[in-house]
Amino acid sequence: MTTTTTVSSKNGRIKELIIPITGMHCANCANTVGRGLKRLPGIEAVNVSYANERAIVTYDPKQVTPEQVIKTIESIGYGAALAEVDLPVAGMTCNNCANTITRAIKRLDGVLDVNTSYASERTHVVYLPSMVELSDIKRAVRDAGYRIIEVEGGEQEQMDAEQAARNAEIADKRRKVIVGASLSVPIMILSMAEMVGLPLDFPGRLWIVAALTTVVQAYLGKDYYVSAWKALQNRTANMDTLVAMGSSVAYFYSLAILALGLDPMHYHVYFESAAMILTLITLGKYLEARAKGQAGEAIRALLGLRAKTARIVRGADGEEVEVPVDDVLVGDVVVVRPGEKIPVDGVVIAGQSTVDESMLTGESLPVSKTVGDVVIGGSLNKTGSFRFRATAVGKQTALAQIVKLVQEAQASRAPIQDLADKVSSVFVPAVIALALAVGAYWYFWGAAAYYHHENPLGVALIFMATVLLISCPCALGLATPTAIMAGAGLGARHGILIKNAEALQKAGAVDTVILDKTGTITRGQPTVTDVVEIEGKRSGERALEGSGGHPLPGTNDSQPVAVQSPAHPLSSSPLLYYAASAERASEHPLAEAIVEYARAHGVTPGEAESFNSITGRGVEATVEGHFVLLGNPALMAERGIDLEAVEPEITRLQNEGKTVMAVAVDGELLGLLAVADTVKETSAEAIRQMHALRLRVVMVTGDNRRTAQAIARQVGLDPEREVKAEVLPGAKAEVVRQEQEAGHVVAMVGDGINDAPALALADVGMAIGTGTDVAIETADVILMRGDLRSVPQAIRLSRRTFRTIKQNLFWAFAYNVAAIPVAAGVLVPFFGPHYQLNPMIAAAAMAFSSVFVVSNSLRLRRTQL
Repeated sequence: MTTTTTVSSKNGRIKELIIPITGMHCANCANTVGRGLKRLPGIEAVNVSYANERAIVTYDPKQVTPEQVIKTIESIGYGAALAEVDLPVAGMTCNNCANTITRAIKRLDGVLDVNTSYASERTHVVYLPSMVELSDIKRAVRDAGYRIIEVEGGEQEQMDAEQAARNAEIADKRRKVIVGASLSVPIMILSMAEMVGLPLDFPGRLWIVAALTTVVQAYLGKDYYVSAWKALQNRTANMDTLVAMGSSVAYFYSLAILALGLDPMHYHVYFESAAMILTLITLGKYLEARAKGQAGEAIRALLGLRAKTARIVRGADGEEVEVPVDDVLVGDVVVVRPGEKIPVDGVVIAGQSTVDESMLTGESLPVSKTVGDVVIGGSLNKTGSFRFRATAVGKQTALAQIVKLVQEAQASRAPIQDLADKVSSVFVPAVIALALAVGAYWYFWGAAAYYHHENPLGVALIFMATVLLISCPCALGLATPTAIMAGAGLGARHGILIKNAEALQKAGAVDTVILDKTGTITRGQPTVTDVVEIEGKRSGERALEGSGGHPLPGTNDSQPVAVQSPAHPLSSSPLLYYAASAERASEHPLAEAIVEYARAHGVTPGEAESFNSITGRGVEATVEGHFVLLGNPALMAERGIDLEAVEPEITRLQNEGKTVMAVAVDGELLGLLAVADTVKETSAEAIRQMHALRLRVVMVTGDNRRTAQAIARQVGLDPEREVKAEVLPGAKAEVVRQEQEAGHVVAMVGDGINDAPALALADVGMAIGTGTDVAIETADVILMRGDLRSVPQAIRLSRRTFRTIKQNLFWAFAYNVAAIPVAAGVLVPFFGPHYQLNPMIAAAAMAFSSVFVVSNSLRLRRTQL
């Protein structure tokens, strides 16, 4: 491993980065990278080698960060070979623990980014493997006082190990709560016997209480003391520091009074408080651990979908062999029987069945599968048997990618979390300082004024302990991540995959939704609906002589327009022949529709000698020596093709929402083809729901205005205000930019193919997926069902998640703002000494404040979208 060097320079301390570069093809590439990096401020020296594909960068960390260096390399057009790891961590007790782990890992040179979540108990690290090894990262976590949960095997085994560790933690806390309660009850009875009139005042009573409390301190308090000591070693403080200080103040003060033989009636002892503090806080931690475990159920449910074994066909004799699912290879033929889980992704090659994909896509109804259809690993076969050829296995399956996306979303940070984290980072030291100040006040002034019959030191220590115990940094740390975990899990159950918490937050602020028409509002599978041929064009007939048996029909008389339905015999149609021949080389959906329609009607397309696509307008080709032009009316008018004879038909078809294409051969119009992409049944309902959410909806399409307006009317959009027609694919991003410049927060919804720039530019890019399309890079949100109703569901999910986060943060801040002054004794001067808050009540309030936050987040799991 190469280590980072730190040396002195005229600018002070400088550091060195060793970065593996990807994408370099020659020495000039290395020079390009070098020049780009040298433009950054704070770069002392750059040495980029094409031979070993590395850049050695010497830099001033006060002026430039490693992240900026990496981003510069990527902006130039190259890549940096980074490694990422997601490590489950045991031993965290509050958000300050997560901050401690983050700081410990960030101290390692070569670490670029760290995100540690107390809620999910994981740390995600992005690092340069050329500078730091995984073992170094694990060692940093261990040195900080925490434990990595390690296990050999795949994702399922890792999750099983994590769950086992969580279950062990919950069982340990439950055991400690039982022991603590069993001891604290007699401690309370013996301590307060005189106050409640019980005849339990016997010699040695308080020594028995002290002994029982010592057991509680040793058994329940050990974890808090150890954690507080480790935090001190790391020069930080956490929630356990507050608990350890608060309980030990009550315990050791009481023990000192007893050991010195002082009068317990004047010098009060607080053994019962010391015991109940630990018991109540451990009870709160037990309930919190159970609730946090429920927040991660979505991941466990997804992993539970994975089949353990697969039945594959091996050998020439077609023998069926059952193997572990990890042994399935791409290309293997897999056999699936009724009631079995589909082990990996693939394409059906024999048989048919219905498949339940609800847990993966959110689609509630079983989906029919036949030869040529895609099946998704993890879905459940219902009725029939079939065979399929594996196309994706292991971590490449849709299920594995879904799990990865949900994990990343649950572990990611939302911008709203920054304030809570900043407060949490200084919260514990501030509370300790405040507690000391409160103790000093009550010792020097307050006790004499309001508790003149009691020992000032005892009064001061109890007020100080109460302040320490009631302060709760955990609620602040849990407010955002637990809601993100629950929200991301809820989305996954509905087929809504959100890539990160920032996208989840932004989606709630969206006020404008731009919908790409094709494949989003419509099915994306256009079909020919009308064929209109020109009759009686003698010049056209002459132009087509020698055209392979495809002369123009007609007479020498007038030129009326003949409208032919799709059912009309068209096997001898020159219009279809030349249109299909010209479009045969195109991959455009409209072209495929024309070719498929022609073949379905007995027309075999010929070969085009030349082909040229005119983006967004049509095509031109040479077929059997004839120049064929096929395109929209605007293209025809531009090329001088007379459309007067078919203008009424063009108008009628466009008013019906159909795309009209004229076909001309050697400058003569043959006729028209009308193609329509049918509207999805759920599109109108989805748009109605968006309007109900007070969203402005805009449909963008390359179709002409008439066609676009016809579609708009079908789905409930305003044809004048909510339609942008005749927009070329590359111009969709400009539509997004215009809306953003007008002050709108924009969500772009498309298929992630020809609208990728628009998806990337939008505040939130939503891609309509189809089961296996879970890796659309430019999208922030992937809608697995391919159903437009998922868009308002995603918006509602975001709004409800962040309403929950705001409720959590309000509670966490309000609780501390209100509770700490009461614990400090602000009510005593106004209402008397009896309004002193008992440390036991403070401990209970602290414990249950974090339980409230987690429980409030878990309510999201029951939300109906």
